[in-house]
Amino acid sequence: MSYVDEVLEIVKKKNADQPEFLQAVTEVLDSLRPCIDANEELYRKNAILERITEPDRQIMFRVPWVDDNGQVQVNRGFRVQFNNSIGPYKGGLRLHPSVNLGIIKFLGFEQVFKNSLTTLPIGGGKGGSDFDPKGKSDREIMAFCQSFMTELCKYIGADVDVPAGDIGTGGREIGFLFGQYKRIRGSYEGVLTGKGLTYGGSLARTEATGYGLLYLTNALLKDHGIDIAGKTCIVSGAGNVAIYAIQKAHQLGAKCVTCSDSTGWIYDPEGIDVDLLKEVKEVKRARLTEYAAARPSAEYHEKKNGEHGVWNVKGDIALPCATQNELDLDDAKALVANGVISVTEGANMPTTLEATKYLQENGVLFVGGKAANAGGVATSALEMSQNSERLSWTFEEVDGKLKGIMETIYANISDAAKRYGVEGDYVAGANIAGFEKVVEAMLAQGVC
Repeated sequence: MSYVDEVLEIVKKKNADQPEFLQAVTEVLDSLRPCIDANEELYRKNAILERITEPDRQIMFRVPWVDDNGQVQVNRGFRVQFNNSIGPYKGGLRLHPSVNLGIIKFLGFEQVFKNSLTTLPIGGGKGGSDFDPKGKSDREIMAFCQSFMTELCKYIGADVDVPAGDIGTGGREIGFLFGQYKRIRGSYEGVLTGKGLTYGGSLARTEATGYGLLYLTNALLKDHGIDIAGKTCIVSGAGNVAIYAIQKAHQLGAKCVTCSDSTGWIYDPEGIDVDLLKEVKEVKRARLTEYAAARPSAEYHEKKNGEHGVWNVKGDIALPCATQNELDLDDAKALVANGVISVTEGANMPTTLEATKYLQENGVLFVGGKAANAGGVATSALEMSQNSERLSWTFEEVDGKLKGIMETIYANISDAAKRYGVEGDYVAGANIAGFEKVVEAMLAQGVC
């Protein structure tokens, strides 16, 4: 049995109740086979795969808070510090009812390789809670965030672990979390990223993941002699990543015709109106039915039986920007039938393993989230740099650095795939490029 298969068997036994984590580990280790086979004796002796698939620590805690009716509520909080071989743990805090330890571990594991790809000195971690911010008042959000940070503050710091936003955690939540950290620790430091501009945040951070997705997509297409201008994009999601991916796609001359939320999706053949989408989602925090009501050219479709309607719309470029496993095998078949050129992931692991394989086998240019959506964490690391220097860079400076990072990521993953004889397999290329840097650091630091 190969070293990869041995470790996969161990991981499956230890984590049988965590399907998302197992999916992430299987995808990574399978794609790393050429690299691992070439160095099997060294990696086996140093238990590299056993160590890289086991988090440094998993923290789970109770989060009690009081709602507006005076009722005490209790949620679970999580922080998984996965690997800090190349820098402090770095990764977002997800607030969503679906959050559990397995999901946080999957996200933290992915973050290790994503952060390595940015070329910046940051390790991988992730956290969050099964708290649902939807429908809560600002006071309830503050009560939860303060209770959550009262426990989390024991384990984080500017040179230890630097959390950020994620699903359900935006500027409002980061502000409450930062205020509580500062109050308890008595220290004003860059312990969180995604902060407001008045207290250490970075310009272009809001746009970073969506913009970065398009910078990498454009680099991918250019490398294959394809002009993004004039292409039709189909996008899932209507949150931060989707909004700014649509905005940047339009700036590059493409037209995005779909977006979606948890209850339905929009088809707008004239192109998504970004200003209206921002008004509905960022200001009103409303459903896409309000977008359709205000936009005569838009069709609203309610989601039924878990179907992912956007992937049945004809387009050239697919940008999944919502959540994990939102694009399955049937969706991939629909995309191929409709002639899609590329799929680049704006969300974390939005494409199932079966769908990914089908897309690759049918000639679709495919880049996974570890590379394609790394713009957010890259700009978070740039925020950390500004905090350390007590400086604030202009939007153009940050955006220029982001563009350079994303183009470098594409070049590195393409090169890694070529070096190991899997040219064009950008999933393998991303995993190999991210893995090599982490492993070199792990070997240099001894058994730890």
